[in-house]
Amino acid sequence: MGLKSWVVPQDKFFFELFEEQAEIVCEAADLLVNIFADYTNIQEKYRQMKDLEHRGDAMAHRAYDELNRTFITPIEPEEISRLVTALDDVIDFIDSGANMLLIYEIEKPDTFMVEFASVIRQAAEEIRTGVAGLRTLNDPETIKGCCIEINRLENQGDDILSNALYSLFKTKDPVEIIKLKDIYEHFEIATDKCEDVADVFAAILIRHT
Repeated sequence: MGLKSWVVPQDKFFFELFEEQAEIVCEAADLLVNIFADYTNIQEKYRQMKDLEHRGDAMAHRAYDELNRTFITPIEPEEISRLVTALDDVIDFIDSGANMLLIYEIEKPDTFMVEFASVIRQAAEEIRTGVAGLRTLNDPETIKGCCIEINRLENQGDDILSNALYSLFKTKDPVEIIKLKDIYEHFEIATDKCEDVADVFAAILIRHT
């Protein structure tokens, strides 16, 4: 069954859930940008981030429960599972990267962290646009464009990590190297997880258009 014929009422659950997950991705990315733009009250801001992560987990659990109960799904069950997991992973790595700021007692963000936050925020917006297009697939070119842009942003994340590590390993403080390397790598993985979402978009387009 093609996506264009998705008109059965129970199918709306999965669309709505994907969109709620995508909204949480954007909220988490916005909060990360805000943390670095105004690096104060970090514990309180991280509490907000953890609340978003809990909401994301709840959405994922609802999806898996519904998937186990639903005999007919609007797309293949494995596609639903992959998309739910990929969206949840983005939220998890934004959260874990932000948590590292507290664990490692980072006093001030550097330009690389700010750049990562910007890239993640841009990718989150592309994810929201792509997810919205899944309801009908009336405009597959827009979703393809989202995939291309997310892939570009993931490459940009790779470049930021390379530049960050190049700069970091010029320093002489091994403890600082360990701490910052961990933070950078968490944020770079967040961009990888955004690309995983794009890969699911692409697979759905191939199968259903």
